[in-house]
Amino acid sequence: WIYNVAVTYRLLYRLVGLEERTPHLFLVVAAANFVNVVAPSAGIGGMAVFVEDARQRNHSGGKVTVVSAVFVLLDYAAFICVLLLGMIALMRRNNLPNTAIGAALILLAIAGALAFLVYLGYRSADELGHALAWLARLVNRLVRPFLRREYLNEARAYEYANEMAEGFAELRGKRQEFILPFLYALNSKALLICVLMMTFLAFTTPFSAGLLVGSFSIAYLFLIVSPTPSGVGFVEGALTVALRSLGVPLGTATLIALTYRAVTFWFPLGLGAIAFRILQNPPRRASNEGG
Repeated sequence: WIYNVAVTYRLLYRLVGLEERTPHLFLVVAAANFVNVVAPSAGIGGMAVFVEDARQRNHSGGKVTVVSAVFVLLDYAAFICVLLLGMIALMRRNNLPNTAIGAALILLAIAGALAFLVYLGYRSADELGHALAWLARLVNRLVRPFLRREYLNEARAYEYANEMAEGFAELRGKRQEFILPFLYALNSKALLICVLMMTFLAFTTPFSAGLLVGSFSIAYLFLIVSPTPSGVGFVEGALTVALRSLGVPLGTATLIALTYRAVTFWFPLGLGAIAFRILQNPPRRASNEGG
């Protein structure tokens, strides 16, 4: 699954004119996931890992930022497709909770806002700069009573938009080239569903395709919209409740939820810590001077 995400990034790197090896992007993806968990910042921390890696490898930071934004947008689009199937499966079983509907609306709002920002950047760096500056003013207004200072620099928003303009320029006229990265984004969801299926098999629990897609949709939905890093606590609880409502015994549902999260959250977290350490201490290359 992580390797599949790395391949998706490699394809998006190519769209903006950058070449990078998949094994290296595997480390960056794992490290970015680790940073997003230990230093929650709405995904900005993980994006900073990509930008810092780009700086070390002489890539354009603006292009890599555009790649990160497009990747998240494709990931949301792929999950929304799976979510529709999951909601249909839950509706057929009369088990679609109102909380899931509310969370889905929040997801659509987040995806819509991101798509709008990407569209503005695609059209004009100035329009994107105005939008980012407005967001910076909004955030500053909200946090000023607590921090007693400006949290975001509005002028930096325009600089940031200009840095990203080069990446958006590379994407113009390449609509068909987004098909393959989108299919890889769909494949990421299919691989996670396979992990959930294998968890059912490990506990010899009967399942159906509808049960797998429906319960996975609830788990991944709360991973995105929950206020905790990577949905810690919320995903386990939501998945347990979803499985219980679909007829899985409570004890088994709890074991399945905890095992699924161990494989898809805790194991990648440990792997990400190792990857982050490797990226922070790259192997020294022998100098051409003096042998």
